[in-house]
Amino acid sequence: MSLVYSRRQFLATTSATIAASLGASLARPAFAFAADSPYLSSIGLQAYTVRDQLAADEDATMKAIADAGYKQVELGSVSAEAMRQAKKARDLGMKVTSSFCDFKTFTTKGGIGVTSVDDLLRDAEAMKLEHVVFGYIPKGSRETVAQYSGMADRCNGAAPKFRDAGIQLCYHNHSFEFAPLKGSDKTGFDCFVEMFEPSMMFELDVFWVKIGGLDPLAMLRKLDGRVSQVHLKDLKAGTQTQWDEGQVAKDAFQELGDGEIDMTEVMRVAKEIGTVQCHVEQDQSPAPLDSIVQSINYLRQPATAPN
Repeated sequence: MSLVYSRRQFLATTSATIAASLGASLARPAFAFAADSPYLSSIGLQAYTVRDQLAADEDATMKAIADAGYKQVELGSVSAEAMRQAKKARDLGMKVTSSFCDFKTFTTKGGIGVTSVDDLLRDAEAMKLEHVVFGYIPKGSRETVAQYSGMADRCNGAAPKFRDAGIQLCYHNHSFEFAPLKGSDKTGFDCFVEMFEPSMMFELDVFWVKIGGLDPLAMLRKLDGRVSQVHLKDLKAGTQTQWDEGQVAKDAFQELGDGEIDMTEVMRVAKEIGTVQCHVEQDQSPAPLDSIVQSINYLRQPATAPN
């Protein structure tokens, strides 16, 4: 059952949420970054975190993101809808530099209903993007080395075109890429690391690296100079490795600081390897507007020395 709120009720609820979350966050132990962290001045929120709220009231939700203190929003598509959302975000003083795109552009060879590379580039330029993210591979397209090789070829063909237009094309991981491929000792991620040309970068999601059974810090170091963006997303302590994204429990997704990933080190290493910007994301939350405030307030807290 869904409840339909008036715009005034939505804004009142949002304001109360931000005030309550701010108090709760400031009461928590400070284990986060110093206030001069280079990423705070450009910290983004991946809009998927508040997808239901955006669908219910786009204007109020964008205002809630801005009021929480995010400096930019990473959108979920390159489309007319995203163009509208980008304008609203920018009107509120936030930037929109990055957006996911239709993954079929890179998972298929084209066809009816599939956005071409040239059309994607045209639309990304119209949205004034600096990063375009190829962010998912559906089941049936991610089981063999040959499939990953085909996708890498399509990415490598597109990335220089985007680079020449001042846009970085990058790949966002989940955990399925870390599963062994059929008939091979390689993983899908191994293939992309080996096959991507220098113009093709990664947007590393540390949650999915960790639940995929790897160390996010080690992965960042391995990809030195190849990670343009990072998704800051925390994982519930004790969660077992899971390569099927559809089988991950909802409560595995935690607010920053409530999970087991050392975000202080993630951002420190990201800076060392040349990552341009970071976006907070939480795929599942019973109260997303609370969560986005809690997570950004965690990032604002001064770092504390270990006991």
